[in-house]
Parts: sequence; structure tokens; C-alpha cells
Amino acid sequence: MKKELIKYTVFAICILLAPLAFSGNYLMNVLVFVGIHTMLAVALNLLLGYAGQISLGHAAFFGLGAYGSGILSTTYEWNPWLAMTVVALVVGGLAFTIGFPILKLKGHYLAMATLGMGIIVYIVFNEWIDMTEGPSGFSGIPNLELGPLVFDSDIKNYYLVWSFVLGCVLLSVNLANSRIGRAFRAIHDAEVAARVMGVNARLLKVQVFALSAMICAIAGSLYAHVMTFIAPPSFGFNISVELLTMVVIGGLGSIYGSFLGALLLTMLPEFLRFMHDYDIVFYGGLLMVMTIFMPGGLVRGIPDLFRKISGLKNRKGGAHA
Repeated sequence: MKKELIKYTVFAICILLAPLAFSGNYLMNVLVFVGIHTMLAVALNLLLGYAGQISLGHAAFFGLGAYGSGILSTTYEWNPWLAMTVVALVVGGLAFTIGFPILKLKGHYLAMATLGMGIIVYIVFNEWIDMTEGPSGFSGIPNLELGPLVFDSDIKNYYLVWSFVLGCVLLSVNLANSRIGRAFRAIHDAEVAARVMGVNARLLKVQVFALSAMICAIAGSLYAHVMTFIAPPSFGFNISVELLTMVVIGGLGSIYGSFLGALLLTMLPEFLRFMHDYDIVFYGGLLMVMTIFMPGGLVRGIPDLFRKISGLKNRKGGAHA
């Protein structure tokens, strides 16, 4: 646990000092999105990497958080912080409710069920024009405020979003190293054996599904209040695929790997603008390559690569001797 505390402290210090190393509003804005994507990737990693339950519909929870917070704070003039809290609880409750029937499924059946859920929510965003303003998007969402402090600039939004990210990472690391986290890993590795040992696998899977949905909803609320404008394409199937790619590339079952995956996949589009609508093809190819050649993700694959290189050097040195 001491090792995890040191790792988290180093990570937090690097995040808090990052603005000193980078300059420019554009880069700060990109780092804000890295933070939001990190929260989403951590949420999915808790479900997939630890509990072993795949989801292709997490963009739906992200969108529900964004639209819920945006509508309550704009149309009904709720306090944005209250709206964010209520929406997170409602989305968590919804996920808990639908989790019981959905999580009875396994493998590709579970993937298809969550994909269907995501598509349904996306259609609602598009078609419920009276509430969401449909394809034209929902605008006029207020920035978050904390007393006299208004989060209306990139540097302020950076510290706002990353404060939530650090809280999310701390919660997830503690959860992963707790008795519940060990139960999640037991379900992931052998659900039948976990049940035999007294683990309530069905309830735990639903609980982590609800927790994951709540984190996504909070990330959605932050996205809405940072952007002040939201539209359905931001919460479509492509986003769910990107999130899955972030988790696999970063490393399944690694909280800090989620950050690496989010950092890479958020920065990549800046270099793939020439591909236009075909960037999803690149993500799919990258996902295949990582799964085949680096199944442990970056967080495990890079150290393994260095060990292999070091081993080859030692062998060559021994051969010359």
C-alpha cells in the first residue's frame, strides 16, 4: 500500500505541475480532454479490467451525465453542482437497475446488450428535440463556479477537471487494493470459483457497473460545463470504441494504464486529422495490433520490452566474452 501511495503522490505532483511545463491555451484545452477521457477510461477499466465485464455502451452514461447536467442547469436553472450530483446519483441508480438483467449475460452477448443500450440512448438524444434540441446541439450551458471563482478559462478548467481525475484515481486505486477489489479480480479470473468461495458475484458486478456509470456521468457533467455546448455525436458508438481502445492500450486492470491510454488516444487525433472520418479504422487496427503483440497494454508491455532488450544485450555480451 505504501508503494501505491508513493506512486499516486508522484502522479498527482506531475499533474499539478504540468501547466508549468506546457504553454498555450490550445494545449491546455487538449489536456482538459485528456483528463475527462482518463475518468472515462478508469470507469470502464474498473468494470472490464477488474471485474471482467465488457461494455460497449459507456458513452451512453457519459451522454446522460452531460445532457442531464446541461438541461437541469440551463432549462430549469438548477445550481450546476447540485445538478451534477443529482444526475450522477440518478445515472448510478439507472445502471444498478438495468445491471441485474444485463449482467446475467456473458461475453459477446453482454457486449451486444450494452451496445444496444448505448444506441437507444443516442437515438433519444437525437430525437427528443423538445428537451435536447436534437442534432443541432444543446447550448448555453453555464460554467461551473466556486464562490467568486468562475471556471471559464483553459487553465482553470484544467485544475477543475484534474482535481476530479485525481479523486477518481485515488478512489479506484484504494478500491482495487481492497477486499472488494480482490473479489472483482476473482470474478474476472474464475467466476464459478469465486461463487464457491462465498463471493456474491452477481451483486458485485452490478455494483461496479453502477459505480462505473456514476464516474462516467460526472465526467459528462464536467464536459458539458467546460464546453458549454453538447451534441449527440459526442456520445455515439465511436466514443465507446475509443474508450475500449484506451483501456486495452493502456492496460487492463491498471488504473495508471487508463491514463496512458487516454493520453495517447486523445493526442492521436491531433495527428490524424488528414484521415477525417476514417480515424475509427485506425483505432480498430491499433486495438488489434496491441491485443496481438502487447496484450498487457503499455503499462506492462513497455517494461517487458525493456527487459527483452536488456536480455538480448546481456546474451550478446556473454557471447563476445
